Amino acid sequence: MAAEEVSTELLRRFSPLDGLKRDNLAALARKVQIRDLSPGQVLFKEGDTEKRTIYVISGVLELVDQGKTVGTIEGNSDAARNPVAPVYPRRITARARDRVQFLSIDSDLLDVMLTWDQTGTYEVSELQGMADEGNEDWMTMLLQTKAFHKIPPANIQAIFMRMQQINYRSGDVVLKQGAEGDYFYVLIRGSALVTRETPLSKEGIKLAELRVGDTFGEEALISEAKRNATVTMLSDGSVMRLGKEDFKKLLNEPMLEWVSREEAEEIVRAGGQWLDVRLPSEFENQHIDGAINIPLYFIRLKISMLDENQKYVLCCDTGRRSSAGAYILSERGYQAYVLRDGIGSEST
Repeated sequence: MAAEEVSTELLRRFSPLDGLKRDNLAALARKVQIRDLSPGQVLFKEGDTEKRTIYVISGVLELVDQGKTVGTIEGNSDAARNPVAPVYPRRITARARDRVQFLSIDSDLLDVMLTWDQTGTYEVSELQGMADEGNEDWMTMLLQTKAFHKIPPANIQAIFMRMQQINYRSGDVVLKQGAEGDYFYVLIRGSALVTRETPLSKEGIKLAELRVGDTFGEEALISEAKRNATVTMLSDGSVMRLGKEDFKKLLNEPMLEWVSREEAEEIVRAGGQWLDVRLPSEFENQHIDGAINIPLYFIRLKISMLDENQKYVLCCDTGRRSSAGAYILSERGYQAYVLRDGIGSEST
């Protein structure tokens, strides 16, 4: 299926997209593509559960039930203004009669955008410290992450209102390894480098390079530990920061899913995976059978090794480090659970 970019004018042809504010519609347009179906090609089958909102742009899409065509949707018709078979799992099969062009939108993303559009009662320019041109980009980036799908709209509004903008020069240290955790950060302008000092490398091992929309600083806030890395600006730039207590209440708590030992084992029996975030020496000394080990400070670096379709139960000795790891995974769209109280507690 080939893909083309989408204009806001095209999106306004469809309901309820035509009700979105201009800026939100433009943000959605950057996340959507026009796709093609060849004659006879199936778009989705009866029973499919993938949450995609589909709109027909051109051509004729046949709706098939038990082998019989029960309806059609033709581009530019009244029926095409609305999503195709929006109930999950799908109750029918959709198949192209001729060449069909269509839009496919992540349904959760669309729901977040619609909710934000209707509950975000202020404009970006009204937010204190957010008047710089282009700053809406980092906001829409955050709204479009799967992490924000789990956060109540009222919390999202409070998060943006309580954030504070801080400007930095190239070479400035935003946070220092070993310092106390006090803020959660979002990079909104420029780029930054994440490094970790080790006994063998005082200059620091490069862990990641941050771009606009990337977040950092959450591990120390969640685990009540000191900063495990240093973040240094690679260029002039700006961050938005959220205080520790606001972060915990508004962002962290809604995102984490805590489970008992019994619940965790049920998830693993159903195909999930134990993920131990302690140090390798701790893991070697004691661990749950079948667990894999990725230390917390390596999770960002090694996250590509994990399967986005897999459920992970994160564990450590108390639950602090595993909750920080689960937040990072959840923030990036992974299904992550936290073992309550850790692997050594009898209460689990």
